Order: sequence, then structure tokens, then C-alpha cells
Amino acid sequence: MSAKHVNPTRMELTRQKRKLVTAMRGHKLLKDKRDELMRQFLSLVRENKALRERVEAGIHRAHQGFLLARAGMSDEEIRLALLAPKQEIFLQAETKNFMNVAVPSFHMTTRTSDPNDIYAYGLAFTSADLDQAVGALAEILPDLLRLAEIEKACQQMAAEIEKTRRRVNALEHVVIPETQQNIRFIKMKLDENERSAQTRLMKVKDQMLENAHHYQQRSEEKTALAMQEE
Repeated sequence: MSAKHVNPTRMELTRQKRKLVTAMRGHKLLKDKRDELMRQFLSLVRENKALRERVEAGIHRAHQGFLLARAGMSDEEIRLALLAPKQEIFLQAETKNFMNVAVPSFHMTTRTSDPNDIYAYGLAFTSADLDQAVGALAEILPDLLRLAEIEKACQQMAAEIEKTRRRVNALEHVVIPETQQNIRFIKMKLDENERSAQTRLMKVKDQMLENAHHYQQRSEEKTALAMQEE
């Protein structure tokens, strides 16, 4: 709202001052939120980088193990070994609210607590390379879930940071300067009106004094004429 669309009244001046206070308070809170989001975002990015490197290295080891296992076992033997898994994984997905950002949270549980249940076959009839590949996959699974959490959280936080940044810029470069301009405009108009009112009062006073002076002169003239007639 530009200054020319503002009613130059004291009530509007009070409203604009309240709006300015609210805008400045909101600007500070949003800046603090943006800075904290940026701090958390950078921390997650560093963790994401380390996790991705670890997960990619684990997947590479598992892939190498499966290639070596295929070299020593037939495809049919590998399929039969992995056909009936003994272990089962249950994944629970939740969301956590961090500074108005919904970030995912995954909780993994297994059907049994025995870590050897990841091997659904007899170890005597399979290649050690297959055991290493399955073990590598089981080892990186928690990191893989954590990586999924972090990457989704980074996406959500990046969107919230951008939205908060736009709000901060709107308050800083549009709302606050415009409100300050409106306050200056209203004050200027009120001062002009006050000066105009004082000028009118002075003119009225001068006119009243002049009229009173003329009335006194006429009274004196009438009195003088009456005395002369006597």
C-alpha cells in the first residue's frame, strides 16, 4: 500500500505504527528461523556426504561379493539359496516437526534378534563370497535408511529455507520500508493540517481583534458626536 492510499488520520497513524512493530518483530523471528535452518541444513549436508560415501562403499563391496559368488556358483544355486529368507524387517515411518518442517524418521525392527538369521541357507553349501555380499548389505541397511531420512529432510528444509528467505526479503524490502513511508507521510500531513489550523486560528484572532478595535472606534466616535450635540 503506497502512501497516497493512506488516510492521514491519527487512527491510521496508530495502526501503521502497530503494523511496523509487528513487521519488525516478525522479520527478526524469521531471520532467526532462517539462520537456524541453515545451520541445521549444513550439518545434515555434511552427515549426508559421509553417509553416502559409506553406503556407496558398502554397496560396492556387496556387488563385488555377488559377482564373485556368481563366478563360483550357478545362477540356480544362488536363487535357491536366497529363495526363502529367515529374517524379516519391519519398517515404521514417522514424521518429526522441526521449526515447522516435517522431516521423516524411520525405525527398523527385525523379526528375530539373531544376526545370523540374515543367512537363509546352509553355509556349507554356498560360497563365502555370497556370505560376504549378504553381510555387507545387512551392514549398510541402517545407514541406507538414515541416508533416506537425511536426504528427504534436506529437501524439506531447503524448500522451507527458500520460503523463509522470500518472507524475510518481503518484510525487509517491501513491508517495513512501505510502512515507514506511510508513517512519514501521515506525520507530514498531520503537521501540515496542524500548521494550517494554527494559521486559521491566528487569522480568526486577528480578525476578531480588528473587529473589536473598529467597534471601539465607532463607539468612541458616537460618544464624541453625542457630546458635541449636547
